[in-house]
Amino acid sequence: MTLTDVIEVLEAAYPPARAESWDAVGLVCGDPAERVHKVLFAVDPVAVVAEEALDWGADLIVTHHPLYLRGTTSVAATTPKGRLIHRLIKHDVALYTAHTNADTANPGVSDALARAVGLTGDLVPLQPFPDDPWRGLGRVGELPEPTTLGEFAARAAKGLPRTSGGLRVAGDLARPVTRVAVSGGAGDSLLATAKAAAVDVFLTADLRHHPASEFVESGGPALIDAAHWATEWPWLDSAASILHSSGVTVETRVSATVTDAWTRGY
Repeated sequence: MTLTDVIEVLEAAYPPARAESWDAVGLVCGDPAERVHKVLFAVDPVAVVAEEALDWGADLIVTHHPLYLRGTTSVAATTPKGRLIHRLIKHDVALYTAHTNADTANPGVSDALARAVGLTGDLVPLQPFPDDPWRGLGRVGELPEPTTLGEFAARAAKGLPRTSGGLRVAGDLARPVTRVAVSGGAGDSLLATAKAAAVDVFLTADLRHHPASEFVESGGPALIDAAHWATEWPWLDSAASILHSSGVTVETRVSATVTDAWTRGY
């Protein structure tokens, strides 16, 4: 398989045209004609992930987060990102990103998150595209049986990889929970949408104090705030399985390296 073959499969599942206008997705470095035997999937394109790829002998790293989201005029090895690019190119390791186009895909980042925290049955986008009701941001689904907010939070904590910050919960722990909304990554922009969806709890990441406080005070659903990295990590296995189900004959590996920005809590 060539890098072009692998990219064609990834872009069929995660069309770059569905990425936000501000996003930076696609091939960051690498020769499309080169052969690919091993693909490492990770959330973040950082030095520790690059080292894991080199140690394993990967030809391609697929990450969720872009390396240069805001663009750059230099890839000099005087910065961490520049050193990363130099190291990958020197060892013929390609880097590819699927970001907001993976967030809105079907299945995408939030589908994997929903399954990880126990949602079953059909999932629908929390904020669907106007032209495609099966694609969009977030997911809404049902638990197999009613539970409480406290029990659901404990279940979610077990289903997601551990981070120093764990989960934060806003709401009455005895509150009944059946209908749940989730969104991988930062979910502040979807608070009003989650309230309108009449869910019992909204699980996402990077919630800020004032919006969360006002949301709960206004009678919205309960909130669960997880680590950004943890809410997106479940997608990696889903993305790897898409390669295998498409017939692409490469070896895949999901990085278990925790690249959450916060390394310890007290």
